[in-house]
Amino acid sequence: MTVTEDVRDDKRARGPVGSRVKPSAALARRRSASWAPMVFAVVIGAGAGAGSIVFRWCITTFTHLFSGHADYAADPGSGNPHVSWLGPCFVILAPVVGGLLYGPLVQRFAKEARGHGVPEVMLAVAQRGGRISPKVAVVKTLASALTIGSGGSVGREGPIVQIGSALGSTLGRLARASEERMRLLVACGAAGGIAATFNAPLAGVFFAMELILGTFSAEAFGATVLASVTASVIGRAAFGDTAFLTLPDFHVDHLAQYGLFALLGVVAAVVGVGFSRALYLVEDACDWAWRGPEWLRPAVGGLLLGLVLLALPQMYGVGYPVLQKATEGGYAVGFLLLLMLGKMLATSLTIGIGGSGGVFAPSLFIGAMLGSAYGVVAHRLLPASAGAVGAYALVAMGAVFAGAARAPITAVVILFELTGEYSIILPLMLAIVLATATGRLLTRDTIYTLKLRRRGIDLDGPASGAPIGGQPVSAVMEPLPSALAASTSLEDASDLLSRSGHGALPVVGDAGEYVGVVTARALAEALAEQPQAAPGRIGRLAEPPAIVTADQSLAQAMHTLLSAAGTGLPVLDEPNGKPVGWLSHQSALRAVHTSRPQPVRSPSRAA
Repeated sequence: MTVTEDVRDDKRARGPVGSRVKPSAALARRRSASWAPMVFAVVIGAGAGAGSIVFRWCITTFTHLFSGHADYAADPGSGNPHVSWLGPCFVILAPVVGGLLYGPLVQRFAKEARGHGVPEVMLAVAQRGGRISPKVAVVKTLASALTIGSGGSVGREGPIVQIGSALGSTLGRLARASEERMRLLVACGAAGGIAATFNAPLAGVFFAMELILGTFSAEAFGATVLASVTASVIGRAAFGDTAFLTLPDFHVDHLAQYGLFALLGVVAAVVGVGFSRALYLVEDACDWAWRGPEWLRPAVGGLLLGLVLLALPQMYGVGYPVLQKATEGGYAVGFLLLLMLGKMLATSLTIGIGGSGGVFAPSLFIGAMLGSAYGVVAHRLLPASAGAVGAYALVAMGAVFAGAARAPITAVVILFELTGEYSIILPLMLAIVLATATGRLLTRDTIYTLKLRRRGIDLDGPASGAPIGGQPVSAVMEPLPSALAASTSLEDASDLLSRSGHGALPVVGDAGEYVGVVTARALAEALAEQPQAAPGRIGRLAEPPAIVTADQSLAQAMHTLLSAAGTGLPVLDEPNGKPVGWLSHQSALRAVHTSRPQPVRSPSRAA
């Protein structure tokens, strides 16, 4: 609610001059409504924090049950003391047993809990009004913990995002929140989950806004911050306030290092996009090969995963101890590259057979292996200027994720918070920006949106069955209103604009060329500021708006229309860029009305 509206409503609440009555019920409701998202954000943050504690406890419990270790990647190749007679070969059976447990669970209660989770949350926010089944929180917790505990080479960020988002959606449904408010509560759950699980409150906020909501606003920022802080407090009380990695101080001592970091950003983007492609290539292969019931697929596919773990036991679970050792220079270049490729295969296979887990931690792992190998080679070629090997590992971790997910702000913030290493921030920003740009050049989809597009879902397009969105703009646009000449005075333009019925009008130059659009708001502000002695011309107020073309889908054009000033936008012809029509909110609504099937009148009623 704006300040003006608050003052206006407060004046209505006052009685005659000199008297004062209690605020009206409407004003009280509006004030309470403005506080509701903040209260809900705190509650959701607390729930996400508690959920992260339960989730991590489940992972530790199942890992110890299946491997006999708190984290098998810390001692790869050892045996399981529970079945010591199997030696290291127990890793062949662990994914099979885990699959027999979580396969039927997911198939029976929540199929959307399969996979890495974030795409389902993005879809719920973009096209389903933020609605996520509450069953997902419970099923995702158990399925992901069983997957990771039994050797699945996936991360825990995707599950906790889906768990926290399901909590936010459930609370919104109980409170009968609007769709817009529901989306915000889902984002609060995602922010709280990331913050508590990784001890990264800022990263939780930017992850929710950049990847889940896809937009930034003051209300969304405030609510997600509250959820993130609340979840972080609970998470730190349970897990302690420690950094994700313990690294020595890094310093850029030579300007040539910036060139090396820039090149690393480009290489990391290629690797990140390659990881995304490999993930879905293996998933396609699993879909093609499997002909049995879905509930049995994780167990049968677990045999293949077990063989991979037997050959490379470092792939068991999330693999943070291996990542830490790589940043410390504990592996040779050849083995680092083998671990990088092995992680791509193990993660892809875990997801392909129906496992449940995230892809963020694997992208960090892949980046650490790539960066360490790159740093070793750079140090051998340029020993005087290359610098520390661990710095390249840290930078590549963020760059691979940025190249795959194209979330540069999240990548910078989360790497800074996960490591607590500020001295590397400039090279990190440079490499991540270049990785994001390179990733955008290589593919239009991210590792998250590609999963949805393969199912025929475009997050920028209409929801399935929606009455609006599939039509081309040319089919619904109105005739172009009379344009204003750039030389028209402000006073004359004001008269013409007020009688046009539009909140904005196109402006053309002396030669008839299209200049831009002038809005009623811009004109009113100019008239209020300009002295009466200065006539002024409308051409200086014309600004080119965001482009809408005639062959564009209405769903894509609606995003542009809703964010534009005024009540409409000119529709441009793609070849020459000249306006050929006008798209307004009314014409978009008219498309909804005409696309609905009309009721058939019975003959008797017609008579």
